[in-house]
Amino acid sequence: MKYVDEYRDPKAVETLSKEIHHITRHPWTIMEVCGGQTHSIVKYGLDRLLPPEVTLIHGPGCPVCVTPIELIDTACELAKLPEVILCSFGDMLRVPGTHEDLLRVKAQGGDVRIIYSPLDAVAIAQANPSSQIVIFAVGFETTAPAQAMAIIQAQRLKLQNFFVLVAHVLVPPAMEALLSSPENRIQGFLAAGHVCTIMGYEMYEPITQKYHVPLVVTGFEPVDILEGVKMVVHQLEEGCAIVENQYARSVHRCGNVEAQRIIDDVFEPASRNWRGIGSIPNSGLKLRPAFARFDALQHFHDRIHLTEATTSPSSQCESGRILQGLMKPSDCSAFGTRCTPDHPLGAPMVSSEGACAAYYRYRPESIAKI
Repeated sequence: MKYVDEYRDPKAVETLSKEIHHITRHPWTIMEVCGGQTHSIVKYGLDRLLPPEVTLIHGPGCPVCVTPIELIDTACELAKLPEVILCSFGDMLRVPGTHEDLLRVKAQGGDVRIIYSPLDAVAIAQANPSSQIVIFAVGFETTAPAQAMAIIQAQRLKLQNFFVLVAHVLVPPAMEALLSSPENRIQGFLAAGHVCTIMGYEMYEPITQKYHVPLVVTGFEPVDILEGVKMVVHQLEEGCAIVENQYARSVHRCGNVEAQRIIDDVFEPASRNWRGIGSIPNSGLKLRPAFARFDALQHFHDRIHLTEATTSPSSQCESGRILQGLMKPSDCSAFGTRCTPDHPLGAPMVSSEGACAAYYRYRPESIAKI
């Protein structure tokens, strides 16, 4: 298949592995931010092709995983309301809240529907004027333009029964939070190519300068990732700290300006709580005042009753440290025993981009040693 097989070519992978071995002289720790990249690394064993001096750690680049428990609980409460149809991407349905997930609410009679595009929820709102449609809007900058377009479309259609539970998060503030942590181990970053396709990579340049940490925008196939690692290692060995773009076939420095404009028209930055990490200033999005009537939290505020106890995470789940790159999934005592895809304690075990799910699926030997 053109444009895929080339980036999975074993000879190219072998060549890049040898080149990384050749240029590596010191120990380095590199974080891949994106959960999609984590899955490729674990699936293809790319970390095992690197010299022992190069360590890859997994970051908080799974928007499902970092959605806080209180928003999962809120979504579940909304889905229980008899007049509500809750629309969500499928990977949110099994993310555990405090006591239940959306799949259980659906099994108990809640009207929870899987959508493939935010515009699907607009169509559902048109077809069900007597119901209240709530879309659970989760994702990084990658999915925000489509969500913004759905809200703009709902406004044009003058829909009175369309609402949004906003859970969008932003990558650069999270990276800064990790780098400023006293436990920080990160010496270089692989940045997510799909986020940069929308936002470009200018936004990372101040971060590399402030923290003197090199960053390479990278794709998702084996050749992409290993080439990105090589570029980061080369910078580290040379004492450089700049932003480079490995994923030039998709990413430009300024990104998709029209998509950025649509996001900015509908949303504005806001502080956001990240599951297992905590609150990060300006790391999320909220609706601008012109679109506030679509805010599900405001519209249903008197129907949602959550207590502090309702939003306490499982004490057995180490997802916070895993999402910060402070431990691997296989280092968690619950991994593969008390926490499995059938009975997850945390979101990284059930999300399609979760690090724990990747290890459980592709590294069964890491389960056997527990």
